[in-house]
Amino acid sequence: MGSHLDRAKHRHHDHATWDQAEWNQAVRGETELESIDRQFTELLQELRVAQTGVQILFAFLLGLAFTPRFPDLSGAQQGVYLATLVLAAVSAALLIAPVGYHRTVFRRRLRPQLVNTGHWYAVVGLVLLLLALVGAVQLAASFVVGGWATLLAAALAGLFATLWFVIPLVQRVRHHHRPTQLVPDPPVTG
Repeated sequence: MGSHLDRAKHRHHDHATWDQAEWNQAVRGETELESIDRQFTELLQELRVAQTGVQILFAFLLGLAFTPRFPDLSGAQQGVYLATLVLAAVSAALLIAPVGYHRTVFRRRLRPQLVNTGHWYAVVGLVLLLLALVGAVQLAASFVVGGWATLLAAALAGLFATLWFVIPLVQRVRHHHRPTQLVPDPPVTG
């Protein structure tokens, strides 16, 4: 009559051997299908945030080509503009792709594949969004600070990469050897 947690602790004394499905079952009481459904919902929520950002950036970049000052851009600025526009477009495509994927495989019981593929689309889409944001800042800043724009863009690239990828990866590596605690360790008496 014990909880999922009690049964899981009894079955698995070595928490390090748990895989994610076992952990989800023991801690969340989720079946593998429920876990995949939750992951799909989480992916959709994350994509909504990223899609909004990339769509606003892409719209801004498209409109920029029709402004009166656009013909005055130097060759280098036009190169940055074109590269940034393409990066934003491909990022948008990747961040929207899980929607098309879902519509294509709807009712085919391929949600695990959708979640896995959508994860990779999102990661690559975020990398390209990072580059597009940096390109847009570099382009805009080149009108204000000239040659310093590249340094500013590089600093922002480092900041974005740190916030979006480096810190989470460091945490992932740091806590890889320590499985999530199911129950608190007993207090240390001294």
